[in-house]
Amino acid sequence: MNVKLITIGKTSVSFLIEGEAEYQKRLKHYMRFERIDLNDLKTSQKTSQKEIRKKEGDLLLSKLTPNDIVVLLDEKGTQMNSIQLAKWFEKKTISGARNVVFVIGGAFGFDNAVYDRANEKISLSNLTFSHQMVRLFFLEQLYRISSILKGEKYHHQ
Repeated sequence: MNVKLITIGKTSVSFLIEGEAEYQKRLKHYMRFERIDLNDLKTSQKTSQKEIRKKEGDLLLSKLTPNDIVVLLDEKGTQMNSIQLAKWFEKKTISGARNVVFVIGGAFGFDNAVYDRANEKISLSNLTFSHQMVRLFFLEQLYRISSILKGEKYHHQ
């Protein structure tokens, strides 16, 4: 299965960049992983949140193919613990899913067109994190669920 992560914006904090690089390196042992960081949009103070979501949504949708299983990382999504997420991931693999695309939106969330295109929504927490932190947390979870599925000792429960 191919796994892709699409994000709006880039990580600018050095310790988060280092952490992301570390987990992306570790993921190479478990899956075909691709990451696409889309640039933040140039906007003015007059640009509404709705307009920003629409422009970001159009950009995100342009990166998807019809066969992609699109999973939004969204506060309104289903919450799971790491074991449940690993089982969810395993079901996707067993079902023959070829391309699973996880999406982290911009600061104002997703446009309705992106919600309409999504196959599923997953929430990483009830807490609010910066988008830069969410990228690192999600990459760590991808690594964690991979180690769970391989029966390795990274995850303790």
